[in-house]
Amino acid sequence: MITITLSPYLFFRGNCAEAMEFYKGIFGGELTVQKMSSVPAGARPAGASEEGIMHASLNGGAASIMGSDSAQASAKAAKVELSLSCEDETQMRRIFEQLADGGKVRIPLEKQFWGDTFGAVTDKFQIDWMVNIPVKRE
Repeated sequence: MITITLSPYLFFRGNCAEAMEFYKGIFGGELTVQKMSSVPAGARPAGASEEGIMHASLNGGAASIMGSDSAQASAKAAKVELSLSCEDETQMRRIFEQLADGGKVRIPLEKQFWGDTFGAVTDKFQIDWMVNIPVKRE
């Protein structure tokens, strides 16, 4: 069977650069950014600001994320949540706290009835995240 890579692509209303720097601070990695001003005027999306981000890519850290500014981005995306899972409790608690900074904790990160530690947060860019720390199974 072949391996398929699924990468979240997030759309922002003019604050993509800020959001991607925020995620870089959480996940690490290398951030590459292409501004709208580098795109020929005829190829630029309608309503796009020259200072906006055409494409940003965060790779090589704990998570890979892509994004751009879009005049069509809604205040809240279709119901999609990004789910993070790792057995490193210290790292996952740090990530949860950083995502919650300026955002809203929807479910506190705590032990759940199924055994895992789980929480949910909406970050300050209105992106929904689920964080899971699975029980270490022997």
